[in-house]
Amino acid sequence: MDNGRPRRLGVAAAVVDGEVVAGDVAVDGDLIAEVGLSPAGTGLAHPGLVDLQVNGYAGSDFRTAAPGALVVAAEELAAGGATAFQPTLHSAAVPTYCDALRRIDEARRSTVDLRDAGGPAGARILGAHLEGPFLAARWAGAHDPALLMPVDLAVATQLLDAGLVAMMTLAPELDGAVSLIEMLGLRSVTAAIGHSDADAATVRNAIDCGATHLTHCWNAHRRLGARDPGPAGVALSDQRTTIGLIADLVHVAPEVVRLTFAAAPGRIAVTTDAVAGAARAGESDEVLLGGASSPVEILGRLRSLGFGWDVTSSACSGVPARLAGLSERLLQPGTVADIVVLDDRLDVVRVVVAGTEVARGA
Repeated sequence: MDNGRPRRLGVAAAVVDGEVVAGDVAVDGDLIAEVGLSPAGTGLAHPGLVDLQVNGYAGSDFRTAAPGALVVAAEELAAGGATAFQPTLHSAAVPTYCDALRRIDEARRSTVDLRDAGGPAGARILGAHLEGPFLAARWAGAHDPALLMPVDLAVATQLLDAGLVAMMTLAPELDGAVSLIEMLGLRSVTAAIGHSDADAATVRNAIDCGATHLTHCWNAHRRLGARDPGPAGVALSDQRTTIGLIADLVHVAPEVVRLTFAAAPGRIAVTTDAVAGAARAGESDEVLLGGASSPVEILGRLRSLGFGWDVTSSACSGVPARLAGLSERLLQPGTVADIVVLDDRLDVVRVVVAGTEVARGA
């Protein structure tokens, strides 16, 4: 704000609740004040991108990253269009998980302090996503099977007490998984199904008991068959679930991306599934050990498939934000000003978190 007056972003249009509204956007403090203002400028304001599965970024593996490196990753993710992300810890030894959760909490406090001081603190660091250790060895994928373990509620409690956890991915067919799902519900942690060999009946029971999300649909779980739908078939057909999707067009083919959106409109949360090398290196088609795309590159790939702004704002922003306990932040006046400004090539011009500019494009 200047002299107590709302400041303008200088954009030509904004994606407001899935519709493109011509005109500029005004921000008052940490809130969106007005949209559709004239005269307009250049660029498109899109709701800030929210990524629920980021294993590492800009050279840092979040299982071992120091708080300072996590803050740098938050800044780099903001430069890639993200306004919020869930640090994801794939399977590790229990002490490694606990140490990582404490470091993530420290980094989160640092970014909040920086943002409160008006500094470039990067994307919001949300509660962590624990991808494991209670997963099926048969579908370990890139996880080390030696680090997977049977469900142990005492271990789960130790993990949840070590730091802020927002989501846990588990295999619901494991003994004790239902009790774990119920525990997660009591602690307001999203129970997600993934790395699982569960049949349809087991998945349905897990959803009945409180599981609400499928981690990276089509990757690292029992395959869909005509009489054996597995996790994907059940989750796509159950309105109570949201669907995680690595929409980089490497993990999942374009036709399957289109199929997923057709089956579950308004329930897709796309993710990068980024690993440490993301934002620095390209992907390999040979071994899928996580993604190497930025959040804005995922948005661009959806647009390349012909999806409209209503779909991108839902899948890249609204659905994941809701899952993370945030408002959907779809650029309506009165909502928090979490915004990515894009140019005509869908490159990031700048990123605003709670009304504060935290990143600019190259």
